[in-house]
Amino acid sequence: MSDLARAGVAETARLVATGEISARGVVEQALARIEQRDRPLNALSRLLVDEAIAEAEARDEALAAGESAGPLHGVPIVIKEEIDVAGSVTTFGGEANSTPAAEGAEVVRRLRAAGAVVVGKTTMPEFGAFPFTESASRGITRNPWDRSRTPGGSSGGTAVAVSAGMVPVGMGGDGGGSIRIPSASCGLFGLKPQRGRVTTAPHPHLWWALGTAGPLTRGVLDSALVYDVVRGNVPGDLYTAGGDEPFVDAVGRDPGRLRIGWTTRPVSVGVRPDPLHVEVVRDTAALLAELGHDVREVDPRYPDPTAAFVPQFFGGIRAEAALVEHPDRLERRTRQTCRLGSWVTPKVVEWALGESEKVSLKANRVFDEVDVLLTPTTAHRPARVGRLDGVGTVTAALRSMPSIAYAALWNVAGNPAASVPCGTGRDGLPLAVQLVGRTDDEATLFSVAAQLEQARPWPLLAGDA
Repeated sequence: MSDLARAGVAETARLVATGEISARGVVEQALARIEQRDRPLNALSRLLVDEAIAEAEARDEALAAGESAGPLHGVPIVIKEEIDVAGSVTTFGGEANSTPAAEGAEVVRRLRAAGAVVVGKTTMPEFGAFPFTESASRGITRNPWDRSRTPGGSSGGTAVAVSAGMVPVGMGGDGGGSIRIPSASCGLFGLKPQRGRVTTAPHPHLWWALGTAGPLTRGVLDSALVYDVVRGNVPGDLYTAGGDEPFVDAVGRDPGRLRIGWTTRPVSVGVRPDPLHVEVVRDTAALLAELGHDVREVDPRYPDPTAAFVPQFFGGIRAEAALVEHPDRLERRTRQTCRLGSWVTPKVVEWALGESEKVSLKANRVFDEVDVLLTPTTAHRPARVGRLDGVGTVTAALRSMPSIAYAALWNVAGNPAASVPCGTGRDGLPLAVQLVGRTDDEATLFSVAAQLEQARPWPLLAGDA
C-alpha cells in the first residue's frame, strides 16, 4: 500500500501545493486504487475517470500559472449519491432518476473552489432510509475490516472508500446517525455538525430539522479542514448555525479542563449496548480523566425523540420520492415506506418541528452540568450483511434500532456529535465512542477529539491494526 494511499487530506494537499506530486498524479493513483480495491467492497456506484483527470489537470495548470493553492488542492474526494454533482444522476441509491444534474450542490461547488477533485459517487441505501448500505440496484456494500459485516449507513459507500484507502475523504449525510454510524463501523472520524452549519442548497432542508451533509475522514484535522471549506449558509436555507471559530484552529488548541459526563444508557428503550462498547466508553472516560478533565458518570434524562423523529423521517423520504422521474422504479420497501407515511401531512410536519424544539430543550439540560457528553456511538457491533434482504419497512426499522440508539436524538435536538475511533475490539472490528457538544460548539468536540487522537492513536486504514 503506497504512502499516498495513507496520506490524509492535509498531507495530500501539501504534496500537491509544494509540487512534490501533481494533482493529476494524485488523482490517477486514487482512481487506480479504486479500480483495484472496490470490486469486493462495492463502495463506488459511479467512477468519474475522464472528468476527474480533466479537473486535476486544471488544478495543475492553475498552479503553473501562479495561482495560489486552495486548502484542498488536488485532493480526490467521493460524494454520496444523494448530493448533486453536475453531469451525474442524483440517484438517491436507486434507479428512479435518469437525468444528470445540471448543477452541483453548493457544498460540491465549495469543495471544488478549494481545489478538491471529485472522482466518484458512493453507494447508499435508497433515500438513506436505514443504517445498512444495501439496495436492490446497488447490492451489498461490505466493511473493509470484515467483508461479512456491514459498514453501516447510510453513508456506507463513502466510509468504505475512505477506510480502504481509496481516497482520503468523502462526503456523506446524517439524518439519524448516517455519518457517525458508518464512521464507527469503519474506524473513521465522523462529525455531524450543528443543525444549519452546512447549507443544504439547492434544497432548503434535508429531512427538515434532521439532516445535514459532512465529511468522513481518517483524522480529526482532515475533517476540520473540509468543514471550514463547506460550512456556511446561502439565502433560502431553513436553518443557520451560530459561531464562527475556524475548526482547524480548534484542533490545534488545548481544550482546557472540561466537565465531561459519560453514560452508556441508550436513548432507545429495549436496546442493550454490547459489552465492548460499554468497556470502551469507560476506558475513554478514564483516559480523559488522566488528561486532566473533570469526568463523571451522569444520567442525561433523555427525552423520547420518537414523536419528533418519525414524522420527519417519513415526510423526508416522501418528499424526496415525490421528486424522482420514475416513481415506478422505486424499490418495493421504499414504496411501502411512502404508503406507511401517508399520514404525514404538512400540518403533521409542522407539529413535529415544534416537538423537535421541545426535545432539544430537554436534551440540552445535560449541558447545565457538563461541557461534553460521552456515550457509545452505536449499541451493537457491525452486523452481518444482508440485514435488509427481503424485509419490509417495519422489520428494517426494528433492525435499525441498535444502530441509531445513541445517535438519532442529536439529529432531533440539532447538537453537534462526533464518532471518535478507539482502536479495535477483540473481534478485530473498529471501536468508537460518541462525543456530543453544546449547541453550536463543534469547536470543543474537535479540540477534545484531537487530544484523544494524540493520546490514543487509532489505525488509519482497514488492516492496519
